[in-house]
Amino acid sequence: MLTILAAGSVFFPGLFVLSKQCLKYIPALRWSEGDAVIVSARLVSSVQAIMASSAGYIIASSCDDIIEDQHWLTKAYILFAVPYFVYDIYAMFMCYWYKLRVKGHEVDTGAKPLSAALTSYLRREFLMVLHHVVMVTVCFPISVFWRQGKGDYFQGVMFLAELSTPWVCLGKILIQYKQQHTLLHKVNGATMLVTFFICRVLLFPYLYYVYGRYTSIPIYMVPFNVPWQVNLGAALLMAPQVYWFSLICRGALRLFSGSSRSRRPPVATKEDPDGKAPSQPANGYSAHTTEQESGSH
Repeated sequence: MLTILAAGSVFFPGLFVLSKQCLKYIPALRWSEGDAVIVSARLVSSVQAIMASSAGYIIASSCDDIIEDQHWLTKAYILFAVPYFVYDIYAMFMCYWYKLRVKGHEVDTGAKPLSAALTSYLRREFLMVLHHVVMVTVCFPISVFWRQGKGDYFQGVMFLAELSTPWVCLGKILIQYKQQHTLLHKVNGATMLVTFFICRVLLFPYLYYVYGRYTSIPIYMVPFNVPWQVNLGAALLMAPQVYWFSLICRGALRLFSGSSRSRRPPVATKEDPDGKAPSQPANGYSAHTTEQESGSH
C-alpha cells in the first residue's frame, strides 16, 4: 500500500517537473517559465485522465457480477492516484500565480505578496480545491476501506469519468494561446461538451440504472434500496459536475453563436486598459471561456 502511494507521489510531480524542464530547455522550444508551468500542468492532468480511464475500462469490463467481482487494479489505482489530487492543488496554484504575472498584475513588482495570491486563489477556486480535498479525505478511505472489496465495477465506471479531462485541458490550452477562432477549438469544444455530459453528468443515473437492473427493481426505487450514505455521496459528487457542465454549455453557446464576434480584436476599457479580458477561474469552466484566456486546471 505504502509503495503504491509513494510511486504516485513521485510519478505525478516528477512528470510535471520533467515536462516543465523539457519545454523550457529543449532548443526547439525554449518556452517561458509561466508557459511551461501551465502546459505541463495540463499535460499531467491529461496523463492521469488517460491512465484512470484505461484502468476503469479494464476493471468494468472484467466484472461480470457488479457487486461481488473484484479486480486488483481497483485498489491499486486508487492508491496510485491519491497523490495526484494533492499535487494538483499545488499545480493549479502555480498556474494561477504565473497567469497573474503574465497579465502584469502587482505580483511582478512584489506589491502583492504570495500570501495574498494564495488567498485570492483559494477564494476564486474554492469549489475545485474542495473537490480535490474531498477526493483525498473522504472518497479515498471510502473506496479503499468502507467498500470492503464490494462494487469494483462501480469504481471502474467512476474512473471512466476522467475521459472528458483531456478535452477540457486541450480547450484551456487553446484559449490560453488565443486559438478560439480555429476549427480545432470548435471541434474540441463539441467533443468536450459531449464527453463531459456522458462521462460526468450521466454517470450516477447510469450507476443507479445498472444497480436497479442487477436487483430487478425500477430505477426510481433504487434510492430507497441503497444506504442513505450512497445517495448523499452521489448527490455531493454529482452537484459540482452539473454546475461545471452548465458553465461549459454557456461557453459553448458563446463559441458557436458568437464566433464572428470572437474574431474581433479586443477593445480597451477603463477596467481593462490593455484590451485583455480578466482571467477565467482556474477550473477552466467559466461561462466566458470563448472570450477569455484560460485559467489553470
